[in-house]
Amino acid sequence: MYERKILPNLNCGLDLIGEVLYGKWKIRLLWFINQGHQRPSELQRKIPDASRRVLNIQLKELEDHDLVTKKIYPVVPPKVEYSLTEFGQTLIPVLSALGQWGDKNEEHLRSVILKRLDLESQ
Repeated sequence: MYERKILPNLNCGLDLIGEVLYGKWKIRLLWFINQGHQRPSELQRKIPDASRRVLNIQLKELEDHDLVTKKIYPVVPPKVEYSLTEFGQTLIPVLSALGQWGDKNEEHLRSVILKRLDLESQ
């Protein structure tokens, strides 16, 4: 398993939020869990580009940061559901604002991202 070599800088709110949300799929996981997609298989269908392993790692990190809870039902086969904690629910308005900003600036963001990808492929 990955072991961090450099301790994180936790001196301001941006550092803290970056540490908690760093990960390609975490924001989407939080959003989809909030929308009611709670089972790992549902989340996998909503984010098909992510491997099950990576989703499990990022869900575990979200759980460690007290943003989601994991409930395991004592049935065979095992049933697992994720839900937002009260603390995790406080992040939804922030994610919504980020999404609105992205929608508002979609054309510009898409063009600079594609431009960068073109430069990297040369």
